[in-house]
Amino acid sequence: MKKRITRITAALAAAALLAGCGSISSKDGGYYTTEAAAQESYNYDSAAGGTDSSLMPANAAEAAADETAQKIIYNASLSMESTDFDAARETLMAAVEANDAWMESVSVYGTEKDHDRSADYTVRVPVDNYRAFLAAVGEAGSVRNVSENAENITSSYIDVQARLTALEAQRTRLNELADHAETTADLLEIESQLSDVQYQLENYTRQLRNMDQQVSYSTVDIYLQEVVTLTPTGVTFTERIADAFGGGWDAFVGFVQGLVIALVYLWPVVLIAVVVVFILRKVWKKRPKKEKLPKPAQTPPPAEYPVKPSDEPKPKY
Repeated sequence: MKKRITRITAALAAAALLAGCGSISSKDGGYYTTEAAAQESYNYDSAAGGTDSSLMPANAAEAAADETAQKIIYNASLSMESTDFDAARETLMAAVEANDAWMESVSVYGTEKDHDRSADYTVRVPVDNYRAFLAAVGEAGSVRNVSENAENITSSYIDVQARLTALEAQRTRLNELADHAETTADLLEIESQLSDVQYQLENYTRQLRNMDQQVSYSTVDIYLQEVVTLTPTGVTFTERIADAFGGGWDAFVGFVQGLVIALVYLWPVVLIAVVVVFILRKVWKKRPKKEKLPKPAQTPPPAEYPVKPSDEPKPKY
């Protein structure tokens, strides 16, 4: 009996040791590596239609499908503005549909009446359409900033694969032990181990699937802002002067238009103010003028009387 328990325990320990081979450091069921992930970013200003990827190679789609290739996640963030918010949004939606992408989240702020709308879009794009999608998005408006990020997760990916291989071997070994269990206690102990192994297998399988999806689908964050006048994009001094002149004139025209629109909105208040001023002027004119009272005559100051000399003789010394 003691020999059988010892044999079962040794077998379970061997299975656990086998699962530990090739394992990774984990925390809360997640994965991480002590090796820093390779990341690169690139920022630049671009005019409308000039957006293109500066990080992703042309064969990125083939590399994502290759099991032995590097596992790299490509992400991008764009900031753009447009004077025609609705047209820009339609262009973005067309770019999403044309490149087999899908919207992960959308947030729209502001109102059409105030011309202050803005929107945040998070788009998931197949890696083989990533470059074409960025180029199509550039047609939606004036691109102010583009930031790209490439994260190499090859080390984490290999570690998760090794962990899965070890857990599958452990599960096979435990199933063999369960087939040869001689007592109910041994069977229960083996089933408990199997349950724990199965949970870890599902967890790491989910992590591997998630990494595959991140590698296959890039995430592109887009911020779109509605403006009255586009921000100048000139580089040389002459271009900046021309942009500033055009922008100043557009701003003046926009101010005059806004003032006229404000007056049109406030016409009842303006009309009431004019009527009130007219009535007050009429009433003020009909009021009798107060007669001015004559100023009281000023009395002259009393004359100074001469002092008579004293008749008493002055003492002689």
